Amino acid sequence: MFLCPLFCFSSSFTLTLLYFIFTFISNNFISSCLSLSLIFLQHCPTFFPVVSIFLSSLFFSIVVSSLQLWVSFVSPENSEMAWLLILVLVFAVSQATADEEPYIGVNIGTDLSIMPHPTQVVALLKAQQIRHIRLYDADRGMLVALANSGIRVMVSIPNEQLLGIGQSNSTAANWVSRNIVAHYPATNITAICVGSEVLTTLPNAARILVNAMKFIHSALVASNLDNQIKVSSPLASSIILDSFPPSQAFFNRSWNPVLVPMLNFLQSTGSYLMLNIYPYYDYMQSNGVIPLDYALFKPLSPTKEAVDANTLVHYSNVFDAMVDATYFAMAFLNFTNIPVIVTETGWPSKGDSNEPDATMENANTYNSNLIRHVMNKTGTPKRPGIAVSTYIYELYNEDLKPGPISEKNWGLFDANGDPIYILRLTDSGSLLANDTTNQTYCTAKEGADPKMLQAALDWACGPGKVDCSPLLQGKPCYEPDNVIAHATYAFDTYYHRMGKTSDACDFNGVADITTTDPSHGSCIFPGSLGRNGTMVNITAPSMNSTTSDSPGRSIYGRGGFGSMLLVIKVMVWSLILL
Repeated sequence: MFLCPLFCFSSSFTLTLLYFIFTFISNNFISSCLSLSLIFLQHCPTFFPVVSIFLSSLFFSIVVSSLQLWVSFVSPENSEMAWLLILVLVFAVSQATADEEPYIGVNIGTDLSIMPHPTQVVALLKAQQIRHIRLYDADRGMLVALANSGIRVMVSIPNEQLLGIGQSNSTAANWVSRNIVAHYPATNITAICVGSEVLTTLPNAARILVNAMKFIHSALVASNLDNQIKVSSPLASSIILDSFPPSQAFFNRSWNPVLVPMLNFLQSTGSYLMLNIYPYYDYMQSNGVIPLDYALFKPLSPTKEAVDANTLVHYSNVFDAMVDATYFAMAFLNFTNIPVIVTETGWPSKGDSNEPDATMENANTYNSNLIRHVMNKTGTPKRPGIAVSTYIYELYNEDLKPGPISEKNWGLFDANGDPIYILRLTDSGSLLANDTTNQTYCTAKEGADPKMLQAALDWACGPGKVDCSPLLQGKPCYEPDNVIAHATYAFDTYYHRMGKTSDACDFNGVADITTTDPSHGSCIFPGSLGRNGTMVNITAPSMNSTTSDSPGRSIYGRGGFGSMLLVIKVMVWSLILL
């Protein structure tokens, strides 16, 4: 597997070029090119993301360039297939590299005195554009509620279930059948966390941890799900000793009998190392050695940055230093191609009297800076430009958590779905965009002609593809039953679905943009931070709000019918690729 990228380059790449020449001469270029493209895209590994993406892009560029050259020599009839191939390859490359994009996820704990219903949790996730979550179990109610939501889910095997699963292959198979196979693919389960911080919190179970991971993976293989669902186990960052400077970091050697087999497993299955990083605790336990700004991702002058004396690399925050320390610690054990995912990190918003830095301001600063850091693909000093996907701890404050006050106050929201603080993420995308200071809505204009409002309402609920079912009698937004109120709901829904552009709030001059939330009673408008997480899903679908009687124009100059056939063929090939 380690040599696969080199093989792709040295053997397949050379053979592909030769095969291009041969098939070009023999007039069988398209079928052979398509076959080779599919083979390459399906089998080139993702262990080295940068290398694989580069090779895929290089290969794709040569294919497209060759096709463009070839199209100029062939007949118009055959050129349709050539352009079809280009579209298929574009789709395939985008699918092959889509999972490489970094993301922010959120952990969902359940130690609440009043836990929201799973449907309310999913509504909040959708409203906040949270597309990746981690559960601390495999609760059936949550998995059912998440079905067909598009949200990517990590499920977990609680520590108390490890002994049974780690000692019995059949127990592991039953767990997978009951908690994974029964819900996949409707619920988009992407990973299984086998336990959590087992080495440091449940050391007696450490001896069977890797066995449990292998048994779970074997059950996934038996269900033909091992390529879709990864298996790993979150580790506490405290297992890394001498974490600064990062270049000297190494794992606690007493755990090598467990870690080496685990890393071998992660490498052989194409999985990732899961790591929990808490700069808050590092800062609290450093006795003033770690500055608060360094822990909070705040900008530092070069003179205040931490410097690795061995590499002379500057570190401006604890998070990056710990991630790089993990890569160096793995390299110390000769594992250099296992990616890292941070499964827990965050900052408490409230603490005891001896926790003065557990404040809403610091929690806001840390999480806002973290989200920007990951989504901007900043990467770490050791791996610049390669961001580490990260799960924030956590969605809700858990008031039943034992321990100090800070343990109960890591959440972004309370049980009602109200934000604990307003994240400072303006101009940073729609993820967790709970900043209502600049929230806008689209409402019916005062004094507008009722007939024009009705026509605009009919368009929004028809060709505009707005879900107007909440306006039906007996539904939350039926009252008040008048055209102004109903049009306002439809206008605002369309406005948010189209990305809140000014053009999306016009409706022939009968709509206006406002900062006043038009929500009322149980009728919660898109973009409104309503209670209980019952916000309308404002994810923008693919929509075409215009119609035309004119014939379509294909990319190669043929008629609309040919374009239709081309789209159908692309869809068929897309299914084959997937």
